[in-house]
Amino acid sequence: MKSYLEIVPTNVNYNYTILQDNINNLQNTYKFLKIGNIGYSVLGKKIPYIKIGKGRKKVLYHAGIHANEWITSILLMKFIENFCKAYMLNKNIYSYSAKDLFNKTTLYIVPMVNPDGIDLVKGNISKKDNIYKDYINIAKSYTNIPFPDGWKANFNGVGFKNYQPSY
Repeated sequence: MKSYLEIVPTNVNYNYTILQDNINNLQNTYKFLKIGNIGYSVLGKKIPYIKIGKGRKKVLYHAGIHANEWITSILLMKFIENFCKAYMLNKNIYSYSAKDLFNKTTLYIVPMVNPDGIDLVKGNISKKDNIYKDYINIAKSYTNIPFPDGWKANFNGVGFKNYQPSY
């Protein structure tokens, strides 16, 4: 029985660059995956989707909407990897056949809706960069949100409207 290497790391400072690498490696390993883009972030990054399956029932999963909830992106990427492995090895996902799920359902997965915000929160934008300075200017209007760790919005600050902290 063939084994498959781990592609999606769960012990790293996950960001947009790693996401792109993971998507490329998953697509190279699992040729049945379909990759596309739903659009672009404010800073021009492609927002990818991954399509799995060929069934009539269609389901959308998305993650990484709030920048400080970046771990959801890893969760969905690991889900994709585990589903692909189960499909290739003719195994179950819990008590469901991965092959049956693949044939009856089409999954559309957008693992990182807000790559700009996630890159900010994860420290992948230099503090010397003008983009970082623009983020700081937006953050000045939300003094009750820790910067950059509590950042939830995109580069335009969309996501802070009517923000009510729960702490």
